[in-house]
Amino acid sequence: MVSWRRSASWLSSASRSSLGGAVGGEAKVTPEVDPAAQEVEVVEEEADEERWSRLLPELLTEIVRRVDAGAERWPLRRDVVVCACVCRRWRDAAFSVVRPRLEAGRITFPSSLKQPGPRDAPMHCFIRRDKKNSTFSLHLSLTQALTDKGKFLLAARRFRQGAHTEYIISYDYDDLHPGSTSYVGKLRSDFLGTKFIIYDNQAPYDGAKPSRSRSSRRFASKQISPQVSGGNYEVGQVTYMFNFLKSRGPRRMQCSIQCPVGQGTASDPSKEKTLSPSSLDLKNKAPRWHDHLQCWCLNFHGRVTVASVKNFQLVATAGSGGPWDVGDEETVILQFGKIEDDAFTMDYRQPLSAFQAFAICLTSFGTKLACE
Repeated sequence: MVSWRRSASWLSSASRSSLGGAVGGEAKVTPEVDPAAQEVEVVEEEADEERWSRLLPELLTEIVRRVDAGAERWPLRRDVVVCACVCRRWRDAAFSVVRPRLEAGRITFPSSLKQPGPRDAPMHCFIRRDKKNSTFSLHLSLTQALTDKGKFLLAARRFRQGAHTEYIISYDYDDLHPGSTSYVGKLRSDFLGTKFIIYDNQAPYDGAKPSRSRSSRRFASKQISPQVSGGNYEVGQVTYMFNFLKSRGPRRMQCSIQCPVGQGTASDPSKEKTLSPSSLDLKNKAPRWHDHLQCWCLNFHGRVTVASVKNFQLVATAGSGGPWDVGDEETVILQFGKIEDDAFTMDYRQPLSAFQAFAICLTSFGTKLACE
């Protein structure tokens, strides 16, 4: 089961830049407290938790169901997450009430970020880049605007490891380390920055074996929490084609992503049974040359406003749509594009998850001289 906790980054409905106080501002000094008073306070908290856990199962389920029904979108869905944080019984009740991500089309718990996106319409998100700190944050769009306060989902930080570049992906913006309980996975590039491998900290399907690469062993040796998986599982590759002739045109990319076919019975990933591993092959949709504008163009349906070599749309290659029914080259599974200097939209749909889509988009950052 995905390990998660009541972090300020996840429970907040706004982006990190809009948070104040102890979440995004300076640390606050806690005054000294009498140990005896602390002990009494702990006992009172335990008594309160026990009292909440004693509620009749039917009453508890009805409470969570009403909270879920009245919170269709963030930030109201924060109340559902808070209910799951009360105690184990409340968490089990919340998982039993909240419909799976694929059915509800909503993101509620952190585990939703590794479940497939919606079937009928793409999930609208945006990415903010902090060049100074080499960090990137993924946010769920709360309105129809290209950018808003957003709901924080994931964060990534770029590290230089010798001749390679690695992106550490985390649930917590302030905890971007592979050994933490917030660690989600990583992205690793080759020397030229043209081939990337996506690693997940959880097995994507039954029987999957962790990577035996040197970097995976190094990260595994730093594990400090028993709640965090000790391995990294390869779940995808992204390759940018070389442009030897230096011809004009956009980047060309190909992706191979592990999208296991499973049956989700609940929002709790521990109760989801994976039937079999399956791979999805993607390629960038070929743009057309616009004679009047004298540039290569793609129809982003108003979701991209700034021309950039980083912009792309991914479609399934012929015959690889498999059980997801996305084999035609007109169904855009993932699109990514620039809207401001350090802001980009990211729209994804089934069978990709938010984690997979975010990792693919991270590959677009950085100069690729061999491909342009």
